[in-house]
Amino acid sequence: MKPHYRSRAAGSTRRLYPDAAGIDVGASVHYVAVPADRDSQPVRHFTAFTEDLFALADWLSSCRITSVAMEATGVYWIPLFEILERRGFEVVLVNARHVKNVPGRKSDVIDCQWLQELHSLGMLSASFRPSDAVVALRGYVRQRKMLVQYAAAHVQHMHKALVQMNVLLQNVVSDVTGTTGMKIIRAILAGERDPKVLAQHRDYRCKASVETIEKSLIGNWRAEHLFALRQAVELNDFYHRQITDCDHMIESYTSSLQKVAEVAALPPSTKLRKTPERNEPQFDLRSRMFEIVGVDLTQIDGIRAYTVLQLIAEIGTDMSRWKTASHFASWLGLCPPINITGGVRHRGWIPSKAHRAAAIFRMAAVNVRNSRSAIGTFFRRKRSQLGPARAVVATAHKLARIVYTVLSTRSQFIDPGEHAYEQNSRERALRALHRKAHAFGFVLAPINTQGAVT
Repeated sequence: MKPHYRSRAAGSTRRLYPDAAGIDVGASVHYVAVPADRDSQPVRHFTAFTEDLFALADWLSSCRITSVAMEATGVYWIPLFEILERRGFEVVLVNARHVKNVPGRKSDVIDCQWLQELHSLGMLSASFRPSDAVVALRGYVRQRKMLVQYAAAHVQHMHKALVQMNVLLQNVVSDVTGTTGMKIIRAILAGERDPKVLAQHRDYRCKASVETIEKSLIGNWRAEHLFALRQAVELNDFYHRQITDCDHMIESYTSSLQKVAEVAALPPSTKLRKTPERNEPQFDLRSRMFEIVGVDLTQIDGIRAYTVLQLIAEIGTDMSRWKTASHFASWLGLCPPINITGGVRHRGWIPSKAHRAAAIFRMAAVNVRNSRSAIGTFFRRKRSQLGPARAVVATAHKLARIVYTVLSTRSQFIDPGEHAYEQNSRERALRALHRKAHAFGFVLAPINTQGAVT
């Protein structure tokens, strides 16, 4: 016996996409709705097994469907999305929050019918998904970030084990995973307990003296704490080997991507630090990104080569997906909402939005807080006006607009400098004062050094 599904009567509204279908994605079952005139059973369900996904695509083809709308539910939509896209369907990925207000009884059947109805009327907007080449790069970069987070957790476990033994190494060295710290920890795990011998592993660049390090290495060597320390070190080493393998994959994959510029045209670096940081890929990432992007985004203050890799993996290089820089900043969630009541615009708060690209821009904004560039001066100015948190968002918004413009026009960014920015700010303030004085019927006039009006 066929299951009974609720049908929807076709309205008189003109449909922009008459060959549209809607899919409610689930972990084990997908519900699919097509127009009522395409099949005697316009709503069907398919399990999430691969052969059933192919059967779903075959059924949509038999129903003469050309466009499909589906909700982005977890990661369950990815296999179905890729299969349908390979079969030639136009797949529209929809944010579930945009269609959550389903009228009537809540069920998966009604959800897929509601998606089909809205999509046929052209009322759904597709979520951003970059090209397949960028999607693959994004997978490698996100995997690397996850491995770095896992490794950092085991560094915390190393700290905990050392504190439990009252080996206060983290109080005398800036980083226990640095040269001095790891040499001492590995010597401890090898059986050495004499603080004088352990302190001889001090690197010459370490600021703490040998005597200070000796005092911090007198501990309580309990077996269970040493066991926890050993496992934390081994797990940290394991994840760093995995990170190295991931870096090799990123290096190999980026070398296969289409190149739009030659390394010979790469401008000189403006960064004080030329070498990658410890948690960054250790190959020449700046040159590789310049070949792929066509411009050197590291000329923008706060953005390093690894930042460029993370951004390109999230947003790609095609900025035509957003109409303007304002649309791009709004998509990132870096714009305050428009709140107008009775013709009066009220201040709105930036909504919390877990956006990976926006987080990258926020981190870049934090990095410019002490910079003597124009962007650094902008951050400090906003910090004095709005406070640190809002200054980070405002600076991230500014960086996003700069990146959008640079990628759209393929023009190199040139920092005007701190003094030029301060001069422009002064000129804008003077123009505003002149406009306000003119509105009240006054004229501003400069004064000479003796205090008389000239």
